[in-house]
Amino acid sequence: MGASSKRRMVRADGWVTRFGKCDVLIAGDLMLDHFIWGEVERVSPEAPVPVVRVTEESARLGGAANVISNVRALGGEARACGVVGSDPAGRDLVAMLVALGVDTAGVYEGRGVQTTCKSRVLAQRQQMIRLDREQMAAAETRAAARARGHLLANLWSADAVVLSDYGKGMVTPELLQALAEVRRRRPFTLIVDPKDANFEHYDGVSLVTPNRDEASRASGVEISDQRSLERAGRALLQRWRAEAVLITRGAEGMSLFAEGLPTRHFPTVARRVFDVTGAGDTVVATCALALAAGADLPTASILANHAAGLVVGEVGTASVSAAQLRDDLRRRAVQG
Repeated sequence: MGASSKRRMVRADGWVTRFGKCDVLIAGDLMLDHFIWGEVERVSPEAPVPVVRVTEESARLGGAANVISNVRALGGEARACGVVGSDPAGRDLVAMLVALGVDTAGVYEGRGVQTTCKSRVLAQRQQMIRLDREQMAAAETRAAARARGHLLANLWSADAVVLSDYGKGMVTPELLQALAEVRRRRPFTLIVDPKDANFEHYDGVSLVTPNRDEASRASGVEISDQRSLERAGRALLQRWRAEAVLITRGAEGMSLFAEGLPTRHFPTVARRVFDVTGAGDTVVATCALALAAGADLPTASILANHAAGLVVGEVGTASVSAAQLRDDLRRRAVQG
């Protein structure tokens, strides 16, 4: 690592201390992640499948709720906006948010809505199967309309706004159009984690964070090398009229595309990869806090890259704390 890279790492470390003064409003598809942990010792006599002896069960915040969890773990203030069902999973999700100190005034309970719950069975640190419970009609409920109204009414009281779009119905073309119109009149920091259904409707945001596959589909460019990556990134800047696009590329790190700036590539810093579940949520949360604190896009990307590198070393949906992130940045600056 050169002297300039070390200096940027030290500056990035300094930005983390400012996260505690930042207030982020996160709107999107709230989910509950249910984990069933166990051990495999034999094959079932009923079918050629492993028998998992359950040893533990746990629940964690997922989807947009995992972005919120990451914002809180990094020291920022978080406000939630979305819909849950009038079911045990919904009540558990809201209780977990409240326990984290999250403002849940923007979370509305919808009658007839089923809270999205993803149950993962893991044995020997490997995911064996995932079971999803959800109802896709959440977009049409009165609760969803109230949640979107809450978002639009509270944009200006936050330092940054995140749309965590998991394609479950909270983020609609109409909402995206309304946000674009508001932002044209009065800019605010808006970060979007995109999903295919709304590729046509993202418009004029601060930062979009697709993964490589999403970037390929959205741009129409199959990303296979540096040249195709460059074409895809620049095409997405134009398509979404975004200030910046940060493409997450798994083991290959991240690439930042911004108008008027050369492309920046950030190699992965992960030392081990056990599970990538929720890593994109960590990237979005870290970028939102960094930009809210006043950091520039390259610095926000460095911080997000390091945070993601830490979280993929854990099994299941996880978050990284501000202390962990600062320790990692300092250690790498010293190691050079």
